[in-house]
Amino acid sequence: MNNWVLTMSCADQPGIVHRVTGAVVQAAGNITELAQFSSVDSGRFFMRIQLDSALEQDQIDGCVTHVMEELEANWQLDLASRPTRVLILVSKSAHCLNDLLFRQRSGQLNMDIGLILANHPDLAQLADFYRVAFEEHVVLPGSKAAFEDRIRQVVDEQQIELVVLARYMQILSPELCRDLAGRAINIHHSFLPGFKGANPYRQAHTRGVKLIGATAHFVTSDLDEGPIIEQNVTRVDHTRSPAELMAIGQYEESQTLSEAVKLYTEKRVFLDGSRTVIFR
Repeated sequence: MNNWVLTMSCADQPGIVHRVTGAVVQAAGNITELAQFSSVDSGRFFMRIQLDSALEQDQIDGCVTHVMEELEANWQLDLASRPTRVLILVSKSAHCLNDLLFRQRSGQLNMDIGLILANHPDLAQLADFYRVAFEEHVVLPGSKAAFEDRIRQVVDEQQIELVVLARYMQILSPELCRDLAGRAINIHHSFLPGFKGANPYRQAHTRGVKLIGATAHFVTSDLDEGPIIEQNVTRVDHTRSPAELMAIGQYEESQTLSEAVKLYTEKRVFLDGSRTVIFR
């Protein structure tokens, strides 16, 4: 008996749940989890089903395909236990990468990390400790295109399903953003107000912020404007030093990015235009 995840989206219409669950029954499937959502904004219907079935994937596909074709749905059937193939991009900051690698090793994140690509050598020892392949390339205006070509090469050769920017401090080109649309996640510190540029935590201290947070979102060509996957926030006050604010912020960044990656690897994230639908 295998545990499967069936995800689908299509134009909203009557009878979708009845037809899809009926196909699951034909596939000798026992539904263990079901979530659905009808988007008023886009007119799309989204559904995620976990099911147990002793049938092989091609047999289940045979029961489900005709329904999905009639609904003109985007859909996927996969083993719940299969690790998601991941490429991680980093620069110098270690906190997000360390959290991802620890959670992967401890079984909290079901992913297979094919490679860590960096534009600085600083995190090579961390990657070596976790026994994950690491490559460092100098990324300057003249070499940026070559580095992005290397990203594309790894994605193609290793059949990467998700690219994670774990505090990678370079802006991806619009062309690469389009190539990775819906399968690249970035993490960003979030303040009210928002602080950009160098030393955001010192800026936050100077302005006396009361909230520190982080946002994980899909990468788009509009910098830090991609569909939001996960957000977290912590209340702070005037007693916190810039160093303390940074420590709190880095904790929120690590937790938020890892949670977003977990949601993605469990196939709980759906794109609905500029928003996401998240089935927890």
